[in-house]
Order: sequence, then C-alpha cells, then structure tokens
Amino acid sequence: MRTCVDRALTFAGATLAAVYAPGAGTRELQLVDTSGKAPSGSAPPERLPLSEDSPAARAFRTDRSLWLTAGTPLGALPLGTRGSRLGCLVVLGASADGFESEQRHFWERYADAVAALLPPDAGPPRPTPLLDPALRSLRVGFFVLSPDTGLIEADDTVLELVGITPDDFDGKVDTLLAHALPEDMHALMSVLELAADPFGRRDLEFRVRGPTGEMRWLSLSCRAEADGVDGAQQVLGVVTATSVLRRGGDDVSRIQWLTAALDDAATVRDVGRVVVAALREPLAADHVAVAALQDDRVMVTALDPPQPDAWPQAWRGEWRTEWPEAPLRALPTLQAALADGRVDLWPAGTDLEPGLAGIGTGGLAVLPLPAKGQVAGVCLVGWDRPHAFAPEERSLLTATAALVGQALKRAHAHDAEQELATMLQRSLLPRRLPELPGGTAVARYLPARRGLQVGGDWYDVIALSEDRVALVIGDVQGHSAGAATIMGQMRTAVRAYATEGHPPDVVVSHANRLLVGMETDLFATCCYAELDMEEGNVLFVRAGHLAPLLRLPDGTTEEVEVAGGPPLGILAEADFPMTAVELAPGTVLALVTDGLVEASDLPLDEGMRRTRVALAAADPADPGRMADALLGDAGRREDDVAVLLLRYDGMKTRPVKVGWMVWRLPDAVMHARRFTARTLRRWKVPEAADAVLLVVSELVTNALVHTQGPVRLDLILRGDRVRVCVSDSSPRAPAKPVIVDWESTGGRGLLLVEAMSDSFGSVPVAGGKQVWSEITVPGGGAP
Repeated sequence: MRTCVDRALTFAGATLAAVYAPGAGTRELQLVDTSGKAPSGSAPPERLPLSEDSPAARAFRTDRSLWLTAGTPLGALPLGTRGSRLGCLVVLGASADGFESEQRHFWERYADAVAALLPPDAGPPRPTPLLDPALRSLRVGFFVLSPDTGLIEADDTVLELVGITPDDFDGKVDTLLAHALPEDMHALMSVLELAADPFGRRDLEFRVRGPTGEMRWLSLSCRAEADGVDGAQQVLGVVTATSVLRRGGDDVSRIQWLTAALDDAATVRDVGRVVVAALREPLAADHVAVAALQDDRVMVTALDPPQPDAWPQAWRGEWRTEWPEAPLRALPTLQAALADGRVDLWPAGTDLEPGLAGIGTGGLAVLPLPAKGQVAGVCLVGWDRPHAFAPEERSLLTATAALVGQALKRAHAHDAEQELATMLQRSLLPRRLPELPGGTAVARYLPARRGLQVGGDWYDVIALSEDRVALVIGDVQGHSAGAATIMGQMRTAVRAYATEGHPPDVVVSHANRLLVGMETDLFATCCYAELDMEEGNVLFVRAGHLAPLLRLPDGTTEEVEVAGGPPLGILAEADFPMTAVELAPGTVLALVTDGLVEASDLPLDEGMRRTRVALAAADPADPGRMADALLGDAGRREDDVAVLLLRYDGMKTRPVKVGWMVWRLPDAVMHARRFTARTLRRWKVPEAADAVLLVVSELVTNALVHTQGPVRLDLILRGDRVRVCVSDSSPRAPAKPVIVDWESTGGRGLLLVEAMSDSFGSVPVAGGKQVWSEITVPGGGAP
C-alpha cells in the first residue's frame, strides 16, 4: 500500500513533491525529502544552485510562489516563517492544464505546514521526513474502499475526522456512514457506484456529527482504479476537514445546513456551538467567539478553542464570570461595528484595543447579529496567520449573521422561559433537606428535556419529632404550569397533615379528599413513609405510585410489597392501607418516580430492574453519589425524574422512655410528681429532680385545668437531657400571658417552665397537642 503522501499527491494534482533547504553557505539548495515520481521516471536533482534560474531558486530568492504550465506543470513555493527563508517546496503536476486554484491553495497550506517543521537556524541539510508529518498536521486522511465486500481501509486521520476511535472501528463502510447526517447519505452512496465507472471521480462535501454532538464539514475526493494484485476495482479517496468557504452551490448548501442546525438549537449555548461548527473549520479560523448583547454589556456565550490561554489576557484576568463579560464601552471596535450594523473585516496588523488583541493577529471579522431591527449579539472570527478575505466571504458572513441573530433572539426567549420554569420548580420543592438523627437523606430532581421544563414530580422530608421522620414522593399528571401548581398544593397539604401528627394513612386520605375537592382534571400518585429512627420501623402508604426499593446492608436489593390504593384525586372515599417494614442499620430506602424507570423504549419492569442493579452497585457510604448513579445518563428524558434516598444508620444513643396516664383526680398532680421522682431515681439523675418536678407540676396542671379529655405524661432520657412531654386532646397551643401583675392568682406557670427549661415548645399530635420541655442533667445522664 502506497504512503498517504503519495496518495495525497494524486488527489492534489501532482506526481512528485520535493523539499529543498539551503546548503552550507546558502549557495545551493539541497534535497531534504521527496515523495512520488516524475512523469519521466527520473529522480529530482540532489542540488539546485541558487545562481541558476531554476524555478526553485527563483522562488527562494524572490520569496514568491511560481506556477508554470509550459511543458511539465510545476509549482515552486518558498518555505519560510516571519520573513526567514528556510527552503522551497517543488511539485510536479499530473495534468497538462496545470494546477487548479483549489489545488494551489492546498499546496500553499502544505508549504506552510512543511515550513513549520523546518528548524529556523539549521546547519547543512540532511534527509529528514517532512512531507508525511506535514500532511498529518493538515488533517488529511486516506482510505481504500472495496465496493464488492463493503470493507474499507482507513487511516487514523480519517477515523479522527469522522469521530471514531481505532479500537471501535470494525473495517466496515457502514460504520463510517453511520456518523454522517441522513441528508448527505445519498451523495455518499454515489461513492460506492464508482466501481462501475473506472474513469469516474467524485468530489463532494458532507457532514458528520462528532462525539459531543457537534456538526463538522468534511471534504471527500475519490476515484476508482484497478487493484494491482487481482485487478478488482477499488475506490481510492482522501478526506480532509473543509478549510475554505467555496462559492456557488456550496454556499447554498451551507446556508441550508446552517438554517436546519439553528432550527434545532434551543438554547443560547446551542446557537454558539452551531456557529463554531459552521465557521471555524470551514474558514480555517483560529478563534471564534459568540456573544449576546444584554443592555450595554457583552455576554460571551461560546468560545472556541475553550482553553483560557487561547484568548487575551484581559479576558482571563479581569472578566470573572463563567464566560467573559465586559461593558461595550471597553471595546470600541465592537461598539463601532454594532452601531454600523455591517460586517467589518480587519486585516492583519490592525491595531486593536487590549480586549481584542490576540484574537485575530492575522485578520479579524466582526459580525453584528441583527434580529428584528436591533442587534442581538456579535460574532468574532479571528486568524493567527495573515488571511486574505475573499469577496464572497463578506456576502456569506452577512447571510450567516442574519440567521444567527434571529436564532439568538429566539434562544434568549427560550432561555428566559426555561429560567422562569426552573425558578417555579425550585420554589415548589424543598430548598434543603433536614439533618436527621440516625440517618442521611438526599434527593435529586431533573426536569424533562422536552417541552416546558417544569413538571409535577415532588418530594419532601418532614421531621415529625426528634425520632420520627416522614418521607414522601409523588407525581402529578402532566408537565405544565398547572401540574406544577397542583404539585405545590399537594406537597404543602401533605406536610401540613403530617406535622399535625396524623398517622400515614390519614395523611394520604386527607390529601386525596383535598385533591378531589379541587375538581381538577389531574390526578397524582404518592408514596408516603413514616420512619421511627430509634427502632427502624417504617409505615408505608402507597397511592398508585411505584413501590419503594431497599438496599440491604449485604448489598442485595428488593422491592417492598406495599399494599396500594388508587391515585389521589379519583375517589374521595378510597382506602389507603398501611404496610409495616423493619429496617436494619445500613439499609438504604429509595423512592423514585416513573420518569426514571419508564419510557417509550423502556418497559417498567426492565426500568425497575436496572434501577435495582444500579442501587446494588452504588456505594452507600455516599448517598449523594448513590442518587447520581441511579439517575445515570438519561439522555433526552421524556418525563421529569425525582429520586429520594434515606440511608438508615440507627441512632447512636438510644433514649429511655416511660409514660404515665394522668387521671382526672384531685391529687392527680401529686401522683404525677411521685411517678417522676421514682423515675429520676431509677435513672440515677436526682440532680435534675427540682427543675423536672417543677416543670411536670406546671404542665400537668395546665393540661387538667384548660383542656378536656385524657392527659398523658411521658419522660425521655437521652444522653444528658431529660425531656418532659405532656399530651392532651386540645389542639390549641398554650399561650403565655403578656402581663402578670402582683394581684394575679395564676398565669406564671408557663413563664416558670420557660425559665427552668433549656428548650420549650409545643407540637400538634393526632387529636390534640403535646407540650414539651428539655432540661440538662448536671454531670451527665445515666450510662
């Protein structure tokens, strides 16, 4: 198989390429590298005296390219950088008509690539590989296709341009075609037909989608020839990155592609990526920046290359946002271009302000992006080497700017809508989850990537007391502002019913009746779990929702069989039975919505299986990473997704509890004090007796005097704190008096309780309230 350089010579209209460099004393040029053969079969001369009038010597002396058509077509291109003369590239043409303009442009780029490999102050030249490395630097790849078998030999450059790693390439042409856009498939398929036309040739451009989703233009030139081994027809071709915007029909196709690509660009950053793909490689530009105009500030939304050191120091040192941002008055070149509203082309050497210095030392194009009578933004295209602006470039850039401006305006409206939707969604979901004793809770929410990014999924973690917590996850039908509104109402209602102290089935039943009473067409699913953090007992209630998942301490997973009721909002008198489950320390409880486990191409059973596999494989030491692992790469999600995880660790300090039912007798307070004193002696905390007995007396007395129904006293010792809880059947919280004068016979009880307590308050419980007080035990509690 011939070298890539030899094959590239064929498609660039040459039969031979030779590199010459100055010899000792610069009196002659000596041959350094060569590829191909002359038509006569003779080898290129080893030395060319500079005193003679050879094309190579003339090109070297005058530092100008020579293109000769008399006799054998020949091109001599000087090699040099920044005014230095490093040698000469000589190419012999294969056609009597000489080199076409596009072929000349290729050899000029090739000469620059070769010059970049020559040392600036080399000694006497010696044979050195230059042509092959220079070709690789130009990203020119070669392939050999066998139409009969559908197999193709492609070098690493072709695979890189298409976006395939060598390890993933199986040698089939279908693998390469799979990366091309469907609209260009018809043109590419014509390459396979060349075998029937031995004298045929194809020159075309096509588009591929890169590994990160970006579009790129590639050029393909190929022809058919007979294999020298068995005579079978094969197609030889060269693939390159498109380097120039061409005239004629190609301009039309590029505008058509740009229009289609911008139509798919939803966000401002999507528009920026399309502009980079449309301009940088086709124009052989070194820098492309897209910026939106907001008030009097330039907000850069896309930079290519993305590395900070590729841009002016001012962009890195002074502009602190994720993308650069600056007032327009600091960039007078842009300000003048935006005021004029026309494309400005600044040639190499133009003195620009520091904010633009370095972006286009070889030339800078400034494209205002018009939209609906105003300028929506600006695009900068810069070159490091001197760039000659062709007349057709201005027309094409002007058309491009108009399309991009309209798309940028539309994307701004889309981003504003999505920002509003995101703000609405975040305002309806918990800003943070509470810290729990004996466990860690984490949650994740991802909106749907189609349509309005606001939906009806919700979650909540409700701390009911020091040792009880409620977890709830739900999903309101649809993705709309209406669904989000119902979701917010349901989350608020469930939280309110839970904090009132109702058991799980009552909480869900009340929420169901509320949604039925709203008379909305939407329904909701819900899974509610109340967990005793001390004992590890969970009570589940399910209303049309997915069953919860458990990851056990040994790493196995299981789906909890929870008796379910219908979704909320369908039947007012629906029953919602409770299911009890006991958790061991180290167990992870997972509640998810159907957006994670079900889609048009993902059955529910398979989705639940995948979630269980991900849950088993995740590390429970970091619940946050577990939640991220469950989400995985959802791609273009059809539904929003909510995930709520709780790792149950068990409480390190197990409290000691005792209770006493207070009978409504004349000496009820005395019996309550005696019960308390006995308990404190048994707990070996007599130091706290005075304060605790006073608090018990006041709270029990208030409950007996101001409420009806049963009264209960509970004492809890946790560590160095004693908690006194008095429960009654009145939902009204105790009110402290504002003023207590000397003649008052009561009203000082709650003031005394507050003074003796380290903390004091009341919480609603089912059927009433609970007033509580915590008192620190001097010297620590019982062991």
